[in-house]
Amino acid sequence: MENFVFSSRAKTTNLVLMGVGLVCLVLSYFADGGEGHHMRFWTNFLHNSVFFLGIAALAGFALAAFTTAYAGWFVQFKRVWESFAAFLLPGLFLMGVIIVGIWTHTTHLYHWNDEAAVLGDAILTHKSSFLNKWWFTFGTIGFVGLWYFLLGKMRNISIAEDNDTGDKDFSYYRRYKKYAAIFLPIFGFTSAAMIWQWIMSIDSHWYSTMFAWYATASLFVAMTALTIMLLIYLKSRGYYLGVNEEHFHDLGKYLFAISIFWTYLWFSQYMLIWYANIGEETIYFRERLDNYPVLFWLNLGINFALPFFILMRNDTKRKMGTLFFASAFVFFGHWLDYFNMIKPGARLTLVEMAAHEGGHGEEDHATMDHGGETDTHAGEAAAIHEEADPEEKYADATQLEQGTNLQPADATTGSAIESPGRRITAAQPEAGVPVATDFRGGPPTGDGTEGPREFEAIMDRNEVDVFEPNHFIQEEYVEDTEMIGHLEEAGSHLEEGHTLAFKSGYTLPGLLEIGTFLGFLGGFLYFVMSSLTKARLEPKHDPYLEESIHHHT
Repeated sequence: MENFVFSSRAKTTNLVLMGVGLVCLVLSYFADGGEGHHMRFWTNFLHNSVFFLGIAALAGFALAAFTTAYAGWFVQFKRVWESFAAFLLPGLFLMGVIIVGIWTHTTHLYHWNDEAAVLGDAILTHKSSFLNKWWFTFGTIGFVGLWYFLLGKMRNISIAEDNDTGDKDFSYYRRYKKYAAIFLPIFGFTSAAMIWQWIMSIDSHWYSTMFAWYATASLFVAMTALTIMLLIYLKSRGYYLGVNEEHFHDLGKYLFAISIFWTYLWFSQYMLIWYANIGEETIYFRERLDNYPVLFWLNLGINFALPFFILMRNDTKRKMGTLFFASAFVFFGHWLDYFNMIKPGARLTLVEMAAHEGGHGEEDHATMDHGGETDTHAGEAAAIHEEADPEEKYADATQLEQGTNLQPADATTGSAIESPGRRITAAQPEAGVPVATDFRGGPPTGDGTEGPREFEAIMDRNEVDVFEPNHFIQEEYVEDTEMIGHLEEAGSHLEEGHTLAFKSGYTLPGLLEIGTFLGFLGGFLYFVMSSLTKARLEPKHDPYLEESIHHHT
């Protein structure tokens, strides 16, 4: 069949899913109540909005990339990707809800949106030229709007090509390819910036240069999996009869290959951060390993082990049932991946807000496992430090070694940890007082004397860092200063031994999260299927259509 008919049964199914999602969103708004600042609602809304908007954007990226590469195998079903990409417009409206929440301060998703927190935080002050509501607003509207404009032009040209029988010089195709070539570099740079804004800045003190690659690869796999499932559904309804097992084999190869690429990025990011052992970086994985181990390893298992072992065989990528099964699990797995990116950082913000408000009775703090230790606030510790004699301004290096690092300190190496925080000098104030080494146990200076040594203090919002006993510590200089106020902010709420109790919707997805996901999926599919009805399923005048029909590789 040349044209898609959106059946009443399919409409009803998607509308029911949308209704379930709406109910779950409303319930999640009241699940946390006032004390939770409705964080469960806002994280669920952001999670699904970014996830499905990202799938739309990556479908447009696939269209543009294959077009500029003169590929023809995908042309038969390119209307599916064009319909995916059209969801950028409703996705932009969904992100508009987040923007309104940021401007009205009804959401506390982003720590950097609290002006008082930024003023008292050197790291956030340093990042404030990028992490601010103006950048978030105009970046979201401007960049997503530009993506939609360019991909919309491509779709309009493609439909116009169908309606024109006199295009002998392929002028439509050349114009289509021109917009595709314009879209690619723009999307490459701007998508990274928006992923940093939307997702990475939830953990506002943390950053990774690989994060944009990682998050984009996750979306590409999810987009490919959803494409496979939708094509199998459409074939079962009598559409796309020309799409054969060779096309599915190619899609299966992309599903397998990008899953391995995602795993490569996952491992590279984790391994480099673990090996460098820098506190500002390790805290992201330390938080997830300590408080969300099931989620952390389940994410890797579903998104690597399952597609690796199922799709490695050549024949499994040609079997519709096996391919649909793998695609469904991988699609959900990468939704879970975004859950893992968003929820722990948002919950950590709640814990810190409870600490600032004196909310020791807040749920997250109250359910924290303190490991039998006494809870001591960093502000009190700082005050005691100021009142003490110089000889008493010492601390225990054991906590530094255990507090922020994924691997224990090495007493045999002298390499210091580099950190963009506050530089400290451990100096000898008077004869007979030993000089501090770095926390990996570095030796005295090269000339054999006990001269001054410098090391980097690991300072982040989750740990109160302390140093070796019997060493007088004086500040040499401050660059990107981490001040006492930052220590007070961190408190001792997440020191070694403090773990968060299980909490549905954060530790693992609850029924409200699953229902919200199904609602957004229903809305996405409703929009895509409605879009499919507006043009022929196969672009009959595309110059590469015949290559796609006779695709037998």
